[in-house]
Amino acid sequence: MSNVTVIGTGFGALTAVRTLRELDRQLDITLVGRRPVFGYWPSLIWLPSGKRSGPDLEIDLRPFLSRMNVDFHAGDATGLEQDGRLLITENGRVGNDGLIVATGGRFIRKLPGIEHAIVPCAGVREAEQIRDRLKAMDGGTVAVGFASNPKEPSSMRGGPMFEFLFCIDQQLRDEGRRDRFELVFFSPAEQPGQRLGNKAVVRLLQTMRERGIKTHLGNKMKGLEADKVITEGGEFHADLILFMPGMTGPTWLDSTNLPRSPGGLIEADQYCRVPGHDRVYVAGDSGSFPGPDWKPKQAHMADVQARAAAANLVGEFKGGVPHKTVKWELACIVDDGRKGMLVVRTEKRNLMLPPMRAMHWAKERFEKAYLKKYR
Repeated sequence: MSNVTVIGTGFGALTAVRTLRELDRQLDITLVGRRPVFGYWPSLIWLPSGKRSGPDLEIDLRPFLSRMNVDFHAGDATGLEQDGRLLITENGRVGNDGLIVATGGRFIRKLPGIEHAIVPCAGVREAEQIRDRLKAMDGGTVAVGFASNPKEPSSMRGGPMFEFLFCIDQQLRDEGRRDRFELVFFSPAEQPGQRLGNKAVVRLLQTMRERGIKTHLGNKMKGLEADKVITEGGEFHADLILFMPGMTGPTWLDSTNLPRSPGGLIEADQYCRVPGHDRVYVAGDSGSFPGPDWKPKQAHMADVQARAAAANLVGEFKGGVPHKTVKWELACIVDDGRKGMLVVRTEKRNLMLPPMRAMHWAKERFEKAYLKKYR
């Protein structure tokens, strides 16, 4: 009987667990993470307005793990030995016959003064800070922006920042306070959101103009202060700064010999295998995969990669060779709390539908259906 270790408790890790169990009921599966909790971060955008709360988005995984007959090892990964066959954690060692790494990425917090900004997608606590800061403000300037990993531009999370921007704008309008606030969107990119496609970029910038949101684009970031955003193209005042830096690999990878991309992520081939390491796979934000230049870092692709990794690993256990590749697809709904703009991009098409109420409802229904798997 083969033993598989999956590292992480996010989208890729849990999809890997479900896929492994679907393909082989006899596998011994161990999930490794700090605690058995799944954070549904796509809905963090609704927390500042009160549409969601922390308990809505942090799911206790123990019932799910029991149903799946999966062991949980509590502890952060700290290293690997024996070419991946032995995982080292802060609470002991976990052996395996196959390994799937899905620990997510790490935000690059090197920008001078970044401690003055809130990184929204870091988790519930950060989204609650936004909620509390907005509630305490009688007016002022809210700055929202993002940047990429300069050594690996695709390693970034820009989409959620558009959503935080539009959701805050709508929240302030609903509260009758929008006239007392100035919203500013900033990014080193002149055309932010290019991975969504040109039509989407045009629509996003048009929406900002229609909502009276100012922009500060195309200037490299120099730093942040408690009340200021500083770029090579000038600086501007801000009472509340939300900033999403680029992403790199988690710190624990530095204690391994896993191959790394220029941006610090785990290198993977088209089958999600880690080159030079037998039966070691990667899925999600911690991996660097071959693909189009618009390839996204998002939950949807983490799920796609995890399904491929799990299927290929099980195939190896049965004497086969990896054959399942990743089909690249960007799929998201850019939501403002009332309406959502659908964007779908594949290698053959790029679809964008303007904001509509039905897409907001679709995003809510998807959340409910997705979380039902783990509740």
